[in-house]
Amino acid sequence: MTVRIGVSTSVRGGWRSFLAIRFALWRAGAKAVRITADRPRAIDSLDGLVAGGGDDISATLYGGELMPDVRIDPKRDALEMQLIRSAVSDRVPVLGICRGSQMINITFGGTLHVDIQTVFKDAPRLRTVLPRKTITVSQGSLLASVLGRDRCKVNALHHQSVKDLAPGLRISARDEFDIVQAIETDAGPPVLGVQWHPELMPFTPRQKRLFAWLVRQADERRALRDTARAAPAPA
Repeated sequence: MTVRIGVSTSVRGGWRSFLAIRFALWRAGAKAVRITADRPRAIDSLDGLVAGGGDDISATLYGGELMPDVRIDPKRDALEMQLIRSAVSDRVPVLGICRGSQMINITFGGTLHVDIQTVFKDAPRLRTVLPRKTITVSQGSLLASVLGRDRCKVNALHHQSVKDLAPGLRISARDEFDIVQAIETDAGPPVLGVQWHPELMPFTPRQKRLFAWLVRQADERRALRDTARAAPAPA
């Protein structure tokens, strides 16, 4: 049976992001299942989860300052927080992409910089699908083992980033301006969040590894679950 990976997106316009992630997951051998606020899915029907990019996260969730002229989706916020909590509880592997990485941090109890340009004033205003940003990956991190190197080029489509790191998480990559670019769990369920969009670099070998990692983790979890279900009940 094909591994089923849930992909959370915005209701409005989220299909573009979903198609790119679906293609990346298909290449890794998995079936993508789109999840939106008006089309939710229970985590127990899935083998893995991608918390996708898109709308800003409501600042009310982490005590941040509200910004004008940004699109938020409180229903999606609530849906993704519940999905991530359920996934962690059930040891379902999670990959967060851009907004999804930020949502992982908030769900675990962290906060965000509402606008990185007001904090990191020397950082260029990059907004590109091309790999123009250099990140440094922490030695010994899960991300380092997935990517297989300690530096790489990524794209940049965000204006928010991790501020206060949540308990149970570690920073696994930063860019040259010290902006957090990836987070992961210290231990326990496999959860990895990246600030860039690997699905928009589908033919870059290092980025393909992120989706391959998620699918592999999902497949291993399902195999363990099926084995446990098939085991005879104690006499």
